[in-house]
Amino acid sequence: QVQLVESGGGLVQAGDSLRLSCVASGRAFGSYAMGWFRQAPGKEREFVAGIAYNSRVTNYANSVKGRFTISRGNTKNTVYLQMNSLKPEDTAVYYCAADDWGAGSASATLYDYWGQGTQVTVNS
Repeated sequence: QVQLVESGGGLVQAGDSLRLSCVASGRAFGSYAMGWFRQAPGKEREFVAGIAYNSRVTNYANSVKGRFTISRGNTKNTVYLQMNSLKPEDTAVYYCAADDWGAGSASATLYDYWGQGTQVTVNS
């Protein structure tokens, strides 16, 4: 079992930056690929970014490429999502997820564990 807790969300203006964190507890963090997904009101959950268990592969949705960066600190059991140049369309609840020995896939069905989410609101 892995427990995931996100933090770092908030209310910002367009063009601002935020860094989300997700702390994992339970089984060995280093064996999990980690992903960030988001869900806006009335929309389906969508992939944002993923990072392989060994950090050798990262994967981004086209909508966030060049603005968001995913990274992980294995000694801190934490995955981060640095979000720059935020837009109102980035407003959503952001979830982190863990995929055992994965590669940071965009497919939500591959992820075994999910956090509760953190709200990000971007005003225009």
